[in-house]
Amino acid sequence: MAKPKKQPRPKAQTPKGFRDYFGAEVTQRAEMLQEIAGVYHRYGFDALESSAVETVEALGKFLPDVDRPNEGVFGWQEEEGDWLALRYDLTAPLARVFAQHRNDLPTPYRRYAMGPVWRNEKPGPGRYRQFYQCDADTVGSASMAADAEICAMLSDTLEAVGIARGDYQIRVNNRKVLNGVLEAMGLADDSQRDAVLRTIDKFDKVGEAGVRELLGKGRLDASGAYIDGVGLSEAQADPVVAFLTSGGESAAATLDNLRAAVSGSAVGGAGIDELEQIADLLAAQGYGPDRIALDPSVVRGLGYYTGPVYEAELTFDILDEKGRKRQFGSVAGGGRYDDLIKRFTGQEVPATGVSIGVDRLLAALREKGRIEAVDRGPVVVTVMDRDRMADYQAMVAELRNAGIRAEVYLGNPKNFGNQLKYADRRNSPVAVIEGGEEKDAGIVQIKDLILGAKIAENATLEEWKERPSQFEVARGDLVARVREILDGQG
Repeated sequence: MAKPKKQPRPKAQTPKGFRDYFGAEVTQRAEMLQEIAGVYHRYGFDALESSAVETVEALGKFLPDVDRPNEGVFGWQEEEGDWLALRYDLTAPLARVFAQHRNDLPTPYRRYAMGPVWRNEKPGPGRYRQFYQCDADTVGSASMAADAEICAMLSDTLEAVGIARGDYQIRVNNRKVLNGVLEAMGLADDSQRDAVLRTIDKFDKVGEAGVRELLGKGRLDASGAYIDGVGLSEAQADPVVAFLTSGGESAAATLDNLRAAVSGSAVGGAGIDELEQIADLLAAQGYGPDRIALDPSVVRGLGYYTGPVYEAELTFDILDEKGRKRQFGSVAGGGRYDDLIKRFTGQEVPATGVSIGVDRLLAALREKGRIEAVDRGPVVVTVMDRDRMADYQAMVAELRNAGIRAEVYLGNPKNFGNQLKYADRRNSPVAVIEGGEEKDAGIVQIKDLILGAKIAENATLEEWKERPSQFEVARGDLVARVREILDGQG
């Protein structure tokens, strides 16, 4: 009889394009989302937690290069034949929720949502298939006041989480103005229109001359490779360049330049009027161009935007992996999507909203030193005598009841050095020590691990032997002295 083949052990590895999040990252994200939720709540928005799974029909086909139901999303087919998929953003589920529950919801409906989304795309450096988004949307209002409010709220949100004024700018444009430019160019070919949009999106990188080349015959990129152009004449390219370079020193100057760029286009004129309303509403609330500015170069990629679009860009420099300076870039974007809910209801329902890239915003806060890369661990109560575990648990209970994060060492207590190594790996600020002699004397030893690490780095051996970072206190003063150390550590 053949011997049964032994099953290989599964590989302990994260699937490609996914990652694991550990203590500090999870805690920092939760705290940041709580700050954001506080701003949204103050603006009158309600929380919504919708299903992570939607029908592919409900999600629609707004991801790029999606020709089949199971491309671009993680989808599967039910036995009944329906295709289901993990949501790829938080906006498409909102459209379904509002269409389904519109008779029970107030109109306008203002909601915010936070959670993971999934995209079945090719992963790359810093590009994952699962990531967090944080959205806020107003459904049921065609007023530009809704768009202005989203921009103002986004500004307040960035400042609330720690992005200082001057380190960011929210840039606002309008797809109607862009459509007016395309109309003025006389482009009937959708593929050419899409190519023009992609070229406009490169304006920040290649500048006016580069855009002209890409709209025409093409250009050599930085690597020396030749990029084919759209093939437009200079006369056709002129409206695009005029549009992209219409930014002025004030909102009024920008609007005047835009009117000249799209003269004769009704849809372009309507878009400029909407931008003017938004600029006036923001100015009335005290949001100047240092925080929110009109910028014709903003082009949002998703196909469902129908009016104002906006993007939050962080303007401070960071160093890349090669030590070169570059700007951090965009951390949020959104706009008006008046046709999305119509797919369900058959009637146009105006809507506008913004989505924050949570992971990118967290990375920005780390770059600015607003949050530490490593979270502070708990106070560790060491174990000197196995038979006195109840005493140690009593200590940790007192610390926890005082609001201090603390734990008892639960490993093998035989080697005390290993207990301190454990505390170091936990990034613990304080260790509490009570042996039999301390117990009889009614005292405990408190070791300031942060100060001890600094002394170990800089002090001579003789200075270290004095152990100024460790001292004894009365057992009854344990909580007060630990609190004092933690406060001193900041």
